[in-house]
Amino acid sequence: MTRRFLLLIFFLYSLLFLGLASRTGAVIALAIPFAVYLGAALIFIPDKPELSARRTLSTQHVTQGVTVTVRLEITNLGEKVEELLVQDVLPAEVELVQGKTRGVATLSPGKTVDLEYEVKAKRGRYIFNYVKATATDYLELFERRVTLEAHADLLILPHVQKLHSIPIRPLRTHGFSGPIPSRKVGSGVNFLNIRGYQAGDPLRWINWRVSARHTDELFSNEFELERIADIGIILDARQQSDVEAQDGNLFEYAVQATASLADAFLGDGNRVGLLIYGRGMESTFPGYGKKQRQRILQSLGRARTGNSYAFKSLENLPTRFFPSGSQIVLVSPLDREDVRVLIQLRALGYELMVVSPDSLSFEARHYKEEKTAGLASRVANLERAMMIHSLRRVGIPVVNWQVESSLDNALHRTVSLMVKKQHILKVSK
Repeated sequence: MTRRFLLLIFFLYSLLFLGLASRTGAVIALAIPFAVYLGAALIFIPDKPELSARRTLSTQHVTQGVTVTVRLEITNLGEKVEELLVQDVLPAEVELVQGKTRGVATLSPGKTVDLEYEVKAKRGRYIFNYVKATATDYLELFERRVTLEAHADLLILPHVQKLHSIPIRPLRTHGFSGPIPSRKVGSGVNFLNIRGYQAGDPLRWINWRVSARHTDELFSNEFELERIADIGIILDARQQSDVEAQDGNLFEYAVQATASLADAFLGDGNRVGLLIYGRGMESTFPGYGKKQRQRILQSLGRARTGNSYAFKSLENLPTRFFPSGSQIVLVSPLDREDVRVLIQLRALGYELMVVSPDSLSFEARHYKEEKTAGLASRVANLERAMMIHSLRRVGIPVVNWQVESSLDNALHRTVSLMVKKQHILKVSK
C-alpha cells in the first residue's frame, strides 16, 4: 500500500464518520467517489512481478579516470506489468557521469526494458549486486517491490606514469639481451676494461690511443654484456605506514609508484614479480610481458591497507619468494624499525632499492604552520633524513619522493647521484 492509498482511506472514513455523526446525507455522498476510486484500484491491484535482470559492463578492468558504460536489461517473465519502476543500486564511491539509474515503463510479457549509463570511480574493486523493481497500478494505490540479482565486478586499475629506464645492478642476470649490465665481458655498449689484442677482435674494438703508446703491441676495449634480470617489487600495505588526508591518502601514491615501476621494468624486458605486504601477503609470481603487466595492475587494483600482527614488521618478508640474486625494490614510507631490517637484508647479499613516498611533506600540506608544528616538523624531517642516510651509507639507494612532484624526476636525481659517486670511487681507486 502506498501513501496515496492511506490518504484515500483517511478521507473515506473521515467523511463517513462525519456524515453518520451529523446524520447528513450530503456528507456521506461525498465519500462515494473515494469508494469508487478505491474499488477500481482493488480490481487492478498488481500481482508480484516475475522479472529477470542482466547487467553488462563495457569493460571489467579499466584505468582510473576512464568511464565505464553499464547496461541493465530487465525482462518480464510473467503477466503484464502496468507500471514498473526500475532503480539500480550503485556501489559506494561509484560516481554517475552520464545517463540515469532509474526508469519507468509498461512491460508486456517477454518484453525488456533497458537502462544505460556511465560511471567512474577511484582505484579499487567494486561489486554491483542488486536492482530494485517496483510494480504499481495505474492509480498508484498499490505496489509490489522485488529485489533482483544482477552481479557484476568492476576493477579500477591504478594510473601508470611512464618512466625512463631505471639503471639497476642485480647480482645475477639472465642470458637474454636487455638493458642491465651483467658484470660479464661481451659485446655490449658499456666500457669495462682494456686488454691485449686477440686474434678475431673487430677493428672497432681496438683502442688506438693506447696502442699508439706501444710500438709492438695492440690493445682492445672490453665491454660489458647487457642482459635482463629478475626484479621483485614489494608494496608496503601496512596500515601504520599510511597517512590519510581530506583529499586522499599516501597509500594511493605508493600504489601508483608501484604500477609505474612495474611498467618500466617490464618494458625493458625484465622478469618482474609483486608482493603486497600488509593485511596479508598477496603475491603475483614473476613473469614477462604485457600479460604480467596486466596481472600486476589487477593485483594493485585490489590492494588495500590493513593490520596484521604477523606482518607488523618487515622481518617476516618472504625474500625467498624472489629468485636468488634478483633486484628487490621496496615501495614504503619507511619507519625506524624498517631501517634495521633492510640493513640486515643488505648484509645477506640482497640488492635493494627503496622508493619512499615522503609522508612528512604529504601530511604537512594539510595543516597550518604553527610554531609548535613547525618545530615538530623539523625534528621529524631530521629523523627521516638520518634514516635515509643510514640506508644509503650501506649501499641501498633511497628515492625520497615528495608525491606532489614527478616520480620520474625523483628517481633519476637519485640514480644520477649514485652514478656520480661510483665514478668518483673508480677514479680514486
